[in-house]
Amino acid sequence: MVKVLKDKCILVGVSGGIAAYKAAELVRQLIAQEARPQVVMTRSATEFIGPLTLETLSGTPVRTALFGPAAVPLEHISLGQQVDALVLAPATANLIGKLAAGIGDDLLTTIVLAATRPVLICPAMNVKMYDNPIVQDNLGRLRQAGFHVLSPAAGALACGAAGWGRLPDPVDIVEELAVLLTPQDLQGCEIMVTAGPTHEDFDPVRFLTNRSTGKMGYALARVARRRGARVRLVSGPSALPSPAGVERLMVRTALEMQEMVMEHFPHTDVVLMAAAVSDYRPASFVGTKIKRGGEEMILRLSHNPDILAELGKQKTRQILVGFAAETDDLQTHARDKLKGKNLDLIVANEVNRADSGFAVDTNEVTLIHRDGQVIPLPLLPKEEVADRVLDWVATVWPGNRAERIHG
Repeated sequence: MVKVLKDKCILVGVSGGIAAYKAAELVRQLIAQEARPQVVMTRSATEFIGPLTLETLSGTPVRTALFGPAAVPLEHISLGQQVDALVLAPATANLIGKLAAGIGDDLLTTIVLAATRPVLICPAMNVKMYDNPIVQDNLGRLRQAGFHVLSPAAGALACGAAGWGRLPDPVDIVEELAVLLTPQDLQGCEIMVTAGPTHEDFDPVRFLTNRSTGKMGYALARVARRRGARVRLVSGPSALPSPAGVERLMVRTALEMQEMVMEHFPHTDVVLMAAAVSDYRPASFVGTKIKRGGEEMILRLSHNPDILAELGKQKTRQILVGFAAETDDLQTHARDKLKGKNLDLIVANEVNRADSGFAVDTNEVTLIHRDGQVIPLPLLPKEEVADRVLDWVATVWPGNRAERIHG
């Protein structure tokens, strides 16, 4: 996993709700990212979780006092200006209301009001409290004032009710912080990513597929969203969770993927075709399970559509990036694909290695440009490979070129 928050100083503000116990996992996730969390708690928060727990996990003293022997002079000013970002998790209705009204009556609220760094608010409360028009109005005022709000999750709440109001998963909070601290060089870019395998059925219980798990495509979608793009992920069957903030459209077969991709292609700026689409499908589908019998079974196959080639024929302004998963003659096959399918870039990788290709977290690829430039990359985490591909996209996307011309 790429540590996108490495060495970033993150102020974690914890207010007094039952979800305060999840702050421990959030701090643990930040430490795993090699970030440097600094925890500030309201007095009510200390009723739900002891400062010692968060102090032990963060490795730094937990701040709680605005006044008194434990208070540090002017810390309420300096803390929100010296960190890289602030995250309020959980943010109760009380804390949200105070901030929306400009009230600073404890250490946490005064820090936030004086902060000059990005602030991420993570509401967590009873569903009726969250739906209250006053709370929603307060959240709207905070958004208008430049605060970032991560909507709560839905599900069973501690009070026994169900609905919106759960604190988002700490992994999703960390991802949102990564978005806030990543340069937005693809802001406004519409990117479509395809990922995963396709399943081609030949009876109700069997299908043809390949070894793809979707990890490369999902990494591309996640990193593109971090960099400000509006991302649509067209995914074949995959057990991976949907990347936060990404529109995921699930398909099963090559024909379904073709239909979905072609529907959205006209209003897409960049296509990253990372899916391992099956080249063939059974010529016919048998409606009942095929039983064992005879010496052998002959399965007749038909060609699936070549989605990437069709995109190459139809593209006008779009940037088209293909992937070549090969077992031999890597650059020869990749160059043929680049030219034959009218691509702008191809990402070539050998898939017969244990540490690169399908179902692993790393990839060793070669980027081959339309102009003939060849850039071999070392073995890298797939998220870092995604960043390298998107570095190239950022240099050729017309939206960025326009900014450079007029900026």
